Amino acid sequence: MNIYEKIKRFVEQVFKTTLEIFLEALKLSPNAQGYVSGSITELLLKKKLEEEYNFEVKRIREKWEGKKHPQHHGDFYFRKQGTHYWYVIESKGLKSNSEKWHRLYNFQNLKNFLITHADKIPWIDTNRNIEEQVIDWIHENLPKFQNEYLYNLYEYEEVQKYVTKRKTKKAEAIDRLRSYTRDQISNMIEERLNYVMSKVKVLETHFVSGRSGVSERTQATPRKDEFNIIAIDIVLRYPEHKFLFANPQNLESSGDDPNHLQQNYVMGFVFIDEQGEPTLHISEDWYEDLNEVYNTLDPKDAVNEDDMQVDNRYMIAEEEKED
Repeated sequence: MNIYEKIKRFVEQVFKTTLEIFLEALKLSPNAQGYVSGSITELLLKKKLEEEYNFEVKRIREKWEGKKHPQHHGDFYFRKQGTHYWYVIESKGLKSNSEKWHRLYNFQNLKNFLITHADKIPWIDTNRNIEEQVIDWIHENLPKFQNEYLYNLYEYEEVQKYVTKRKTKKAEAIDRLRSYTRDQISNMIEERLNYVMSKVKVLETHFVSGRSGVSERTQATPRKDEFNIIAIDIVLRYPEHKFLFANPQNLESSGDDPNHLQQNYVMGFVFIDEQGEPTLHISEDWYEDLNEVYNTLDPKDAVNEDDMQVDNRYMIAEEEKED
């Protein structure tokens, strides 16, 4: 049975429909795509841990018997072969709308954002004027900001609600947008975002977690002791699934509670050259090599093996019998 036949049989048995209907339903459901993407990320992480790093890996059970242990909020238990120390690793994706959230479709926002995160940009010489270097880079790589994209864009709701009698640059820009529909403004913003992201993409985390008594969280982000390593799949901003790793204890704490992670960390950037080739640049808190992060772990933070609840579920796909 080839892969097409396996997929076809799986869809028919599990979803009771055809591949055509299944594909159409998947296309129409961003939520379903998100779940599938998350599952792919977890599977690829598991394979990477086992095949590339030779770790022993066990999936953490989602439905726990009794109260879930506060330090087991990850995807997998893992340990180095020949050791007794089990640790927890959690996989996450990137913030999907980072460039839009920071309004990098406007020149001033883009300039200020790059200046703020200059420490993550290798082509910036900190011994020279940083602002001048950033402006030069934007002018050279994104020249439309000098003419066609000279005016700022604002979301439709902001345009409709904005009222002022002062003659400011913002008022002038908004007046230019008042005659446009919601879809037209949205398309203009999307056009600029695609233009910006043809040269630079932002790698930013999105740590959002539920807040409950069971989780022992004081805010809607993970506690720093819920897992030992965080793995971020940067596929949303990179041509392939690629993981970056960090020890949560080494990341800057939330300002509201030092025991919690922040929701968002700008990990770095992906710059695209004239040939369309991406170059990855990340801050010193993140690593491409998992072993470098593993070496920062303290055995006293390893999980108690008696507390582990392992998910041993598996599916068996029967092969069609040969005639």
